[in-house]
Amino acid sequence: MSEYGNDSAYHRPVMLAQCLAALDLQPDGRYVDVTFGGGGHSSRILEKLTTGHLYSFDQDADAEAEAHKLARPQFTFVKANFRNLAVDLQQLNAVPVDGLLADLGVSSHQFDTPERGFSTRFDGPLDMRMDPDGPLTAADILNDYREADLHRIFGMYGEVTNARTLANTVGAARRGHRLATIAELKLAIQPCTPRGKENKYLAQVFQALRIEVNQEMQALQEMLLQSAEVLRPGGRLVVLSYHSLEDRLVKNFIGKGKFFGAVEKDFFGNESKPFEAVNRKPEEADAAEVALNGRARSAKLRVAVRN
Repeated sequence: MSEYGNDSAYHRPVMLAQCLAALDLQPDGRYVDVTFGGGGHSSRILEKLTTGHLYSFDQDADAEAEAHKLARPQFTFVKANFRNLAVDLQQLNAVPVDGLLADLGVSSHQFDTPERGFSTRFDGPLDMRMDPDGPLTAADILNDYREADLHRIFGMYGEVTNARTLANTVGAARRGHRLATIAELKLAIQPCTPRGKENKYLAQVFQALRIEVNQEMQALQEMLLQSAEVLRPGGRLVVLSYHSLEDRLVKNFIGKGKFFGAVEKDFFGNESKPFEAVNRKPEEADAAEVALNGRARSAKLRVAVRN
């Protein structure tokens, strides 16, 4: 196994060595991986534990199947969204914990499975649910949302420059029939897709839809707030994000204890926030890792200590 992680077909973990170091793993510690995915980070955390314990969360049945391969007394898999983190850990008598890791990327396995609908590289259903039993699909959004809401989603979550035109184009395309497949969507929005920048543009559109389908921004905020509840003083919060929207939320929460506005202060002028940043600027993957794993190119690692 290389320092850049497990090269399994399921998922190659990003910035593995840096994440493990940031957690400051102790053999008897209690840790949480809130994004199990293919188990790349979890498997290496488990290697460091003796009497400690790891609790890993994921809502994906495929991830649950991967988790069975790591079965041992020191490991508990929780099939749940991490937005219910505090309650689930309390029910397991697992609070407080010494470290929490969140890798906010979509797993390579999900991207490489056409029927999941995450990738622009394949045709497949407009799905994009991280929880295959979730109530909302990308097709539902594209066909049922008002054009004004599509405009907001494409602009806010995809940072698409012509978001209004894109929303209007989708609105016109769906009047004839429901958009059901990736190929149909790509064809429908071809008139407003910039020539020569098709891949980047489609990635932005798909990112916007995926974030809305899975309520990723809301779930991230809920998880971060709960991380302050479950981590002991001195415990480590380690978060890998892959786009500016996520990174901004993580940065603000660590720096200010809130997602928007200035840090709150007590009567004596002391800042009231649950975490202190370990690294002022986010750590990024080196050129060698990016060459091996393109997904690492946009990754930003932020680490904080619980006050």
